[in-house]
Amino acid sequence: MKKRLFGITSSAAAAASFCALTLGAGLMPAVAHADSYIDMLNAMGGNPAEFNAAAGEKLWNEKRGPNHVSLKQCDLGLGPGVLKGAYAQLPRYFPDTGKVQDVESRIVTCMEKLQGFTPEQIAKEVTKNPFDKKGGNATDIVNMAVYVAHQSDGMPMEVPQNTPQEKLSFENGKKFFWYRAGPYNFSCATCHSENGKQIKISKLPNLVSPDGEKAWVAATWPAYPDSQGVVRTLEWRMNDCMRQQRIAEPKYLSQVVIDLETYMGIMAKGHKILTPSFKR
Repeated sequence: MKKRLFGITSSAAAAASFCALTLGAGLMPAVAHADSYIDMLNAMGGNPAEFNAAAGEKLWNEKRGPNHVSLKQCDLGLGPGVLKGAYAQLPRYFPDTGKVQDVESRIVTCMEKLQGFTPEQIAKEVTKNPFDKKGGNATDIVNMAVYVAHQSDGMPMEVPQNTPQEKLSFENGKKFFWYRAGPYNFSCATCHSENGKQIKISKLPNLVSPDGEKAWVAATWPAYPDSQGVVRTLEWRMNDCMRQQRIAEPKYLSQVVIDLETYMGIMAKGHKILTPSFKR
């Protein structure tokens, strides 16, 4: 675990004291938002998702599947077995699959190629119910994604744009970002194309350009949203946004979600990764 791992109880107590003091002293901004509170929690550490990273490490090194091998030789883009810095360069194009993949889809590929899991087993054990309910325990695939991402903590986001496939992934992600659909005629840009927007007390990232307010948000996932009570990945965040737009929710590991992740990763270029982070 990183040095950010302090006592969870003390972090929560300090946060509560901070909010009580600022409210009592009248120091809250005219338009209240959660960023100061979340920033404080991230600075203090004690994120419950640190335990998910530990669980993911155990799963990563465990010999599993029909082949009874671990994922130690999984190639996440920097060579077999190289984890440090790999998440910072995802999504990226992988010649062996002919696809641009994010961390979760690449882990699934390694489960199939190295551990021998069949597509039927993957469909039953991984992709059918990839996200646990609020307050539950994270799934194995999410725990492993948190572990892999944690190995790039503090490193700058550098999602590559070196191949035609990677460039197309960015362009498709950008198109979907602006695409309006559903009964409310919403797009991602409806909420995320201007500075200064917020819903209730949550500030909304401006993802139109890397200079937008909080455009670096992709560098802070996987995260532990307090409102969920369980660690979540960027795949989940994209899925939940589409649910809120009232459009058809994509299948887990669908290319449209990965393309959106590519687009967001480019917006976050150069920003240091902080994961797992706290979210509201």
